[in-house]
Amino acid sequence: MNRLIDGLLLLIGRVLIAALFLPSGIHKLGAFDRTVAAIAAHGLPLPAVGYVVALLAEIPLALALLVGLWTRPVAAALALYTLAAAIFFHNHLADPAQAVNFFKNLAVAGGLFFIVAHGAGAWSVDRLIKRRA
Repeated sequence: MNRLIDGLLLLIGRVLIAALFLPSGIHKLGAFDRTVAAIAAHGLPLPAVGYVVALLAEIPLALALLVGLWTRPVAAALALYTLAAAIFFHNHLADPAQAVNFFKNLAVAGGLFFIVAHGAGAWSVDRLIKRRA
């Protein structure tokens, strides 16, 4: 493919993946008690810390991915976060809904690893920074 199409497809990929995280993070902003209780119900230690980690992943990291800022490390962090969510929150594979969410998270992590490998593309803050350097 040509560079224009490659850049456009990388932008679309970043937008679509960020669109998965941002609404979830924004929803968590108004649901501290509910989110902490859900984290605790899964037996994870320090659920309030888990809440903060979720907010940081789902809002600022997703926004950085959206605009293509520090894209490779941000995508790697989001991939690890997504894999952890699959393992700790969607691990009851006998439940069809949980199985779908588990494999959806694996697929999202796979897409994020593609971003780690290929970078943000032409239409990104990373590219603007690289051009100015």
